[in-house]
Amino acid sequence: MDRKQHHLFFKNLLCGMICCIHLQCNNTKKITLEVYETSQSGNALTLLKDFKPAEKTITININPNNRFQTIIGFGGSFTEASAYLLNKVSKPNRKKILDAYFSEKGANYSLTRTHIASCDFSLNNYTYAKIENDLDLKHFNIADDKGDLIPMILDAQNISKAGFKIIASPWTVPPWMKENKSFVGGKLLPKYYDAFALYFTKYLSAYQKEGINIWGVTVINEPHGNGNNWESTLFSPKEMTDFVQNHLGPTLEKKGCGEVNILGYDQNRGGIKEWVDEMYRDEKSSKYFAGTAVHWYESTFDYFPLTLQYAHKKSPNKYLIQTEGCIDSEVPKWRNDAWYWAKEATDWGWDWASEKEKYLHPKYAPINRYASDIIGCLNNYVNGWIDWNMVLNTQGGPNWFKNWCVAPVIVDTENDEVYFTPIYYVMAHFSKFMRPGAVKIGCEVNHKEVMTTAIQNHDGSVVVALFNPTDEPYHVSIQLDNNTKVITIDAKALQTIIINNK
Repeated sequence: MDRKQHHLFFKNLLCGMICCIHLQCNNTKKITLEVYETSQSGNALTLLKDFKPAEKTITININPNNRFQTIIGFGGSFTEASAYLLNKVSKPNRKKILDAYFSEKGANYSLTRTHIASCDFSLNNYTYAKIENDLDLKHFNIADDKGDLIPMILDAQNISKAGFKIIASPWTVPPWMKENKSFVGGKLLPKYYDAFALYFTKYLSAYQKEGINIWGVTVINEPHGNGNNWESTLFSPKEMTDFVQNHLGPTLEKKGCGEVNILGYDQNRGGIKEWVDEMYRDEKSSKYFAGTAVHWYESTFDYFPLTLQYAHKKSPNKYLIQTEGCIDSEVPKWRNDAWYWAKEATDWGWDWASEKEKYLHPKYAPINRYASDIIGCLNNYVNGWIDWNMVLNTQGGPNWFKNWCVAPVIVDTENDEVYFTPIYYVMAHFSKFMRPGAVKIGCEVNHKEVMTTAIQNHDGSVVVALFNPTDEPYHVSIQLDNNTKVITIDAKALQTIIINNK
């Protein structure tokens, strides 16, 4: 071997050694897992140390290089009903519930909602502008909120170390501003557009004086109405867009509230298209909209991926936020975890939907509805997901219209008892581990019924949500960065898998 060949040999050998070391580092880079499970068999956000055997295997492929929307949070809603009940239980139970929702050891909620003046989950109808034709709103007053609602929010703020965002929504404009002079139904008269815009600034300022900053507002809850049953005001897409473009947006800017995010629509997902087409019709109209708010009540199983995708593509830089969902038209089942996993629940559509829409409202399992909807939303550009009432009583209220619903936490005020339903643990699977600022990343599973999604937090950790609604357990082969880890998921179970690279 001459000198030239000798030099080439050692050069190739050295390159080979470097390549070998590099590959070894990639292949031996350690990843550690923490796995939490909530299951029909009894786990409740339980940290798993051992995994049961399973005959079949499914594979999850995670690709952090495929990056999608940024997460702003998960949580529930401050309602007068929930706040009233917290004042009816003992102080230890009040603290127990608020800690469970807002402490780092609990669900650590990061995105919430509340109502501007009364809603169906209020004790009665009220508005902050009670004096008719008070166009400057000199008599605006939030006294109705000071006994229950505001103290609940302030206590939650004191518990939350990371803080949380609040979206506020009016269910109705003050009745005297409407064509029918009623809390229920009717439209805002154009001559009161400026007064209603001012109503928002008065609210934001009044709450700020109480120590509560509002991150965002929706123009109205459910602009299609709710069958004229409880507080509502009707808007068409054009009416809402014109109101925001010409009145609400400019008024918020003028009054120093321009940083508050305005979300349009705020009703069921199937109707998004006509709304985003109008909201984002041109630069002038889209200027003041930060995004679109949606609800889930159009179906008990369909999360409407195509309409969510359409809304995202219409304006990719705008938010998509689920602002309300719950098990509606149901009286809660008290200390009966099995019910929440069984296909026994119905909703408004079971009885009232038109025949052509009945198929969207079969009986369903509440856990399945929550888990599949949140995962489906995350896989289709939704930035945040908010549940409805945080606390209700054993009747599913209080609700002045007797529109009973289920909440993650149910209280028996007569006996001072608290029931954390399985829904609470489902919400915590997402809110506790998928933190604001995280980015949705690529994640696929090779199974038609099992669902999964993944995010990457600021600290680099990857968090995977895995939902198995089937009747059999599976070995789960998790593939990330040339590494494979194998765990097991139980039948009818939701898991959060936290992956750290070291």
